[in-house]
Formats: sequence, structure tokens, C-alpha cells
Amino acid sequence: MHPLLNIAIRAARSAGNVIIRSIQHVEHLDVTTKGRNDFVSDVDRLAEREIISAITKAYPDHAIMAEESGNSGDSDTVWIIDPLDGTTNFLHGFPHYCVSIAVMVRGKIEHGVVYDPLREELFTASRGDGAQLNDRRLRVAKRKELANALLATGFPFKNPQHLPAFLATFTSLFTQVADVRRTGSAALDLAYVAAGRLDGYWEIGLEKWDLAAGALLIEEAGGVISDFVGGDNYINSGNVVVGNLHVQKQMLDGITPHLTDELKK
Repeated sequence: MHPLLNIAIRAARSAGNVIIRSIQHVEHLDVTTKGRNDFVSDVDRLAEREIISAITKAYPDHAIMAEESGNSGDSDTVWIIDPLDGTTNFLHGFPHYCVSIAVMVRGKIEHGVVYDPLREELFTASRGDGAQLNDRRLRVAKRKELANALLATGFPFKNPQHLPAFLATFTSLFTQVADVRRTGSAALDLAYVAAGRLDGYWEIGLEKWDLAAGALLIEEAGGVISDFVGGDNYINSGNVVVGNLHVQKQMLDGITPHLTDELKK
């Protein structure tokens, strides 16, 4: 195992322990509203602190891009951290959330970890070495048609101006597939596509820490990830469509006719 991935796993497990210890005390947490339908709790902050501590002990010169504490450092190696993806789920006792950590080296994601502390499921990937779930090799689902596919998505609650376009894409895809799930954790959705539990996934306006680790999981599990016009600007735009080669192409065909000019960038 690559040393960077080893530290990412250690950091994710430490953050997961913080989350698990806090489950019984949710009602006593200090919760702050960052924006419309966007919350941060003591657990987010404590989990992030655990992650950053583990990283800086091993690599004090590396840079950090963290959801709660922001950016720090100046290095070719950047750790992209979401300490609790699915905070709203956590605060409501809905058991679906995770820790997401990615390592970007000279602008390319090289290592990724998505850790579900409730199920003790550890999704990991290193570029060129494949993707694993608890040491079991992952491959995306083999389905070749949207018919009978199970997709996932997320509503653009931070970007309500995109809701009409999103609903149009939802209608287009929903009428072609078996069903669509909305779980509230983008990182886990991406991991589930990599594991073959979902056939595809799309969302508008994700942040880098939401998708960086999951994007590498998809690629290393043999899947395809792109922005809404089939390009590779998804990390910057936050607009993603993922699946295997066949399903992802059909999803794009259903999505692109309904996009505004802004979503085509």
C-alpha cells in the first residue's frame, strides 16, 4: 500500500471514530448554518481536526483543502477533505454518511478513501492500482442499457437557480430506468457506483471535497466520469455524470438536451 493511502486510511478511521462516538449525543451538538440547507456541527469540526492532525504529523509540508477549515499550505501535494459527507443525514439520525479524503499530486487525484463508519466499509483507490472495498476488488456494474438501471442523484439545494434544469434531467432519466435514489451523500453515491450497487449517478454543483475521492474510485473500478457535456472539467464545475461506459453515455444523452448554457461550461 502506498504510504499516502495508508495515512489517508488512518485519518479516515480516526474521523470515523469521532462520528460514531457522537451518534448518541446529536441533540447536544452545536450546529451552525453555513448557507441555505447547509449545516456544520461540532462533529464535522472535530472529525476534520483528527484528519488534519494525522496528515500533518506524517507530512507537515503538504497543503490542505478542507471543507470546514479551508485551505492551508503551498505544495504540489494537496489533501482534499470532507470530514462528514452527509451532515444533514447525521443530524437527523438517518444512517447514511461518510468520511472522504483524496490526495491530489500536481493537479491529479492519485489516492482516495471513502469510509462509512456505521457499516465499517472502507472504499480505497490509488491511481493505476484499482479500487477496493475492505480489500475486495471493485468493478462497476455491467448493465449495458438504462432500462432496469438503478441510478442515484442529488438535488441542487445550494443552487436553486438550477432546479428547473435538474428536474428536466430527472424526468428524462427517471422515465428510462428502474428507479432513482437520493441518499444525501455524494461521496457514498460515487463509491456505490464503483462497487456496482448503483448503475449510475449525476448531480449539479458538487464541491471538490464531495467528489475527489469518489471520482478516483469510479475510474479505478473501470467506470467513466465526466461533466455534463462529456468533458473532464467535473472537478472544477462540480457537475458529474458517472457509470460504466454504456450507461454513462446514455445518461449524457438524456441530460444534455435539458442543460442551460451555464451548466454546459
